[in-house]
Amino acid sequence: MEQEAIELLPDVVKLARAAGRRILEIYAAGFEITQKDDKSPLTAADLASHKLIMAGLERLVPQWPRLSEEGAEISFSERRQWQTHWLIDPLDGTREFVQRTGEFTVNIALIHEQRPVLGVVHVPAQDLSYFAAQGAGAWKQQAEGAFDAIYTRRAPAMLQVLASRSHRSERDAKLLAKLPEHAEINAGSALKFGLVAEGQADFYPRLGPTSEWDTAAGQCVVEQAGGVVAGTDFQPLRYNTKESLLNPDFYVFGDPLYHWKSLLTT
Repeated sequence: MEQEAIELLPDVVKLARAAGRRILEIYAAGFEITQKDDKSPLTAADLASHKLIMAGLERLVPQWPRLSEEGAEISFSERRQWQTHWLIDPLDGTREFVQRTGEFTVNIALIHEQRPVLGVVHVPAQDLSYFAAQGAGAWKQQAEGAFDAIYTRRAPAMLQVLASRSHRSERDAKLLAKLPEHAEINAGSALKFGLVAEGQADFYPRLGPTSEWDTAAGQCVVEQAGGVVAGTDFQPLRYNTKESLLNPDFYVFGDPLYHWKSLLTT
């Protein structure tokens, strides 16, 4: 599977970029906003990106099932039989898209035996891609230029901590109060995973609901860059293990050797 993921990575990056271009066309032209059953926003860009990615993956590897945020619900009785599947968020950060912050992403991950082995996080408004595959490291590419290897960094004296632009709570404030003096960076969507992976930030806590398609691609990028994505039990996030597709609360650490556990469990 490792070699297959490495060989597929360039094509999946191209597919994410194509979806990003389609999203930007709609972003520029204007769009209507509807609501899904959970009251989250939905736009034509979500659906256009979904259709493009699903068709592209069908052409690449028709034998592997595809699970997308904007696709039909698939029961766990069927999903639990999957050893390998694609996990897609066609437009992560729809609120950022609607608010025109530019901090929205296209996320495509390949899950094998409950772990992400390939991940692409594309930021259309910045024409920026983060991507990784197990055994191939993590990379960053601006536009269609050269791509550079990225790595998480050793935690500095002044931690750079990522906070969600759209989701803040009292629980977040209490958690951050446990940290030593630090600076906060606001960002939206899976872009936060990329910032940790390339060493611009050290810690991203998420205490609140997310779904598996929100995190899988970013987790692969962070892990291959040297970091950790783990639940509050400090065990790595796993995928397709239960009926619900909701994640537990989780932490993203750039430096796995820093004393996170002693700080956060006191």
